[in-house]
Amino acid sequence: MSEIVGNTAGEIWKYLDANGPTSVAKLIKETKIDDKTIQRGIGWLAQEDKVIIEVVNRAETVSLK
Repeated sequence: MSEIVGNTAGEIWKYLDANGPTSVAKLIKETKIDDKTIQRGIGWLAQEDKVIIEVVNRAETVSLK
């Protein structure tokens, strides 16, 4: 499981690097990775202090630091 989460964190990082700040909903839709795995990947990146998580207009947004 940790390998899947780690790979997902890498995919999220690549997506954010290419596309900039993105809502979690759009991230799920664009990457076609399920919600729980996306949330785990975001948590992985947050634990490593790689992302900023904000609420913008009631939508959770993720961006790289």
